[in-house]
Amino acid sequence: MAQDLTAEPNTPISFSDITPTISGAEIIKFLVPPPIFQDTSFDNYLPDAAYPSQARAVALLRTFLNPTPVKRSFFGKKAADAPESLQTPGVYLDGGFGVGKTHLLASLWHTAKGRKYFGTFMQYTALVGAIGYQKTVDLLTGASFIAIDEFELDDPGDTMMMTRLLRGLMDSGTKIAATSNTEPNALGEGRFAAQDFIREISAMSANFTVLRIDGEDYRHRESDAVARVVSTAEVEEWAAQQAKTGAVIAITDFDSLVKHLESIHPARYAKIAEMLAGLGITDVHELKDQSQALRFVALVDRLYDSEVSIVASGIPLSSVFSRSMLAGGYKKKYLRAVSRLFALTSE
Repeated sequence: MAQDLTAEPNTPISFSDITPTISGAEIIKFLVPPPIFQDTSFDNYLPDAAYPSQARAVALLRTFLNPTPVKRSFFGKKAADAPESLQTPGVYLDGGFGVGKTHLLASLWHTAKGRKYFGTFMQYTALVGAIGYQKTVDLLTGASFIAIDEFELDDPGDTMMMTRLLRGLMDSGTKIAATSNTEPNALGEGRFAAQDFIREISAMSANFTVLRIDGEDYRHRESDAVARVVSTAEVEEWAAQQAKTGAVIAITDFDSLVKHLESIHPARYAKIAEMLAGLGITDVHELKDQSQALRFVALVDRLYDSEVSIVASGIPLSSVFSRSMLAGGYKKKYLRAVSRLFALTSE
């Protein structure tokens, strides 16, 4: 742990006392699959027979890093019996929440040989912010494979910067795989995510194959499911009991958590998650400010990656985003967070 968070061992700490710093070298250290995906592989991805696109995606991704040369007939056309294989240097996994895109992305990373990196879109942009664009290019150039989870399309500046970066990496021989999210179970509407991605990277869209992965959210399949809620006393009791085992447990009221996140760059949230085994939150209420909501989403993503348990009182954490937020431009981010909050607060 990078800082002395409490003078009393085996007691909960205040979330507001966590003020991590992070350097470019530390961001690079985090460019590996998070703990929840340390043991993933193509073999332990279980395709849902109801959605054939899942099994097809697995079969094609197995060929991505070492594609089979395309068999040609005497007339130069692709032979009819040639096995399907990914021939592009880039692949984009397009699908809804909880269909296993990140599992497959991590499986690719585990399969890749040589120097390789795995991170979210935010982690890569944070790396550029920490060490500069050219140093980031120098660092990543020569990698055999780079995985980008949760590719964001809502910031034109960051998207253009990442597109420029990826073009240079592909030109040097690096294979790239990326994921993003579509609306859960919106099988027709979901294709808009792929269209948005291809439009934004138009200068190199021919280098990407889009793989559609249909399916249901494995984290919860009931549309009316909500995150688990307990009383404030139960949050405090849980935090105290868990801390007695030696686990690092933080506790906070929701307003304090939201305010404290304003003082920490989202690039540092991964370090917060690395420090904690559990987080107790009291007096949860609906968020009204979009900036606060987006920072909370960024924290949820990192807590989910590190499998940090959450116990909360107040309204369900899956209900903190207002209807207007869920109908707005960041809808996909909020719905992803709702899915993950359901998983983090489950017993």
